[in-house]
Amino acid sequence: MTRLILALMWLLHWLPLPLLAAVGRGVGWLLYLLVGERRHVTQTNLGLCFPHLSPAEKSALARRHFAAFGRSIVELGLWWWASPERIRRLVRLEGGEQLAACRDKPVILLVPHFVGIDAGWIRLALEHGLVAIYTHQKNHVFEAAMNGGRLRFGNCELASRQEGTRKALKAMKGGRFFHYSPDMDYGPKESIFVPFFGVPTATITGLSRLARLTGATVIPLVTRMEQGAYVARLGAPWTDFPGSDDGADARRLNAFIEAEALQSPEQYYWLHKRFKTRPPGEKGLY
Repeated sequence: MTRLILALMWLLHWLPLPLLAAVGRGVGWLLYLLVGERRHVTQTNLGLCFPHLSPAEKSALARRHFAAFGRSIVELGLWWWASPERIRRLVRLEGGEQLAACRDKPVILLVPHFVGIDAGWIRLALEHGLVAIYTHQKNHVFEAAMNGGRLRFGNCELASRQEGTRKALKAMKGGRFFHYSPDMDYGPKESIFVPFFGVPTATITGLSRLARLTGATVIPLVTRMEQGAYVARLGAPWTDFPGSDDGADARRLNAFIEAEALQSPEQYYWLHKRFKTRPPGEKGLY
């Protein structure tokens, strides 16, 4: 079945982006109807983060999110197989001068989980060497296709979560930019509770620790879907980071992601159980 789905994705990636996007939205709407657990997770997250929304508004936002998520899945074929010329046309890179100014310095790219994250990776991989940490997939055929697509230009590396950060740090010393996404619930180990949209949230302090250990500059990268294209936007380097307080740094991280999510709330990754780990004594939210 997986090979059949991958073959279908390969065939679909030849379609013009507007038509491919329509197919993806249709897949997302179908997933919204069929995958009750993730629909519940998404609506729970939206209810916690946007308590002012009415039930109808929350459901509408959840449907828009599933439509964007469906697009991101169907359009993976573009990033895995499309030509470099087509990728450059479809994904506009903004703020490249931020990296040019740090060419001889270690850099951590702070990459929140927006649905366009894979488009941003492959667009940047056309210009720069990258390294990232990934989680093993249960489906090994899909994992092989995913990693093959991410590494197909030959200038990037992947380290499994089981390998830890050592391989990524070595790649940074070799001049690669560390594509780092700390905005997931990784459990209580090495996490502290700081607010995210006002909800106490288990947040790892890895960004502070890695920046302090390597002396790296932190540059945010957010990739969004726009009408007929994607935009991978590199922000200004963070100043006065890391600070002396990991808790304050973690709050700064979450506040940054909040502000970005508010610009396109349907594109942030709400299907993840972001609030699964709770403070001691607090009952689960899902």
